[in-house]
Amino acid sequence: MGVCYEYYRAADRAAATVQPEHSREIADATRGVPEFDVVVTKWIDPEVALGQLVAFAGQVDYSLGLVETVVLYPPPEGAPRSDEEWDALPEDSPYLEGPCIMELPVKARDMLAGVDDARLPMLAERWAAIEEFSRFTFDDDGYMLSLTQEFVGLARRAREDDQLLYCWCSL
Repeated sequence: MGVCYEYYRAADRAAATVQPEHSREIADATRGVPEFDVVVTKWIDPEVALGQLVAFAGQVDYSLGLVETVVLYPPPEGAPRSDEEWDALPEDSPYLEGPCIMELPVKARDMLAGVDDARLPMLAERWAAIEEFSRFTFDDDGYMLSLTQEFVGLARRAREDDQLLYCWCSL
């Protein structure tokens, strides 16, 4: 199985966290889930795997704090503060099982959005070679280029519309 990460753009935190328990990929008007502009991935977490793409895009050294996210859901202010509170959570609590919504920094959006199209193939090649992807075999030579283009395109559209990038993740 694995963790599913859905990257999307939204005007603000309120818009980004509408119906947080539902996938961002599937709009469902009957449940109040709006349609989002989404890039769906597995195993590409925002801070490490995507963080390295952001570093390559911005031509900076990668560090863990480069794509420092802000957790919006489940609300941090409601999180358990003691072992007893953690133990008392119901099995289906989002604090235990997810899903989770995180806001990515403006700097990450802008680094991705600012990539020159001519650099995309080299960027995808470098990103495909990171340690986190070493266990994967990409059947299609164009897969990583396509994924890189999707992330850059999402960031560009978010910047154009003065929106931020968010990540919804679930087990």
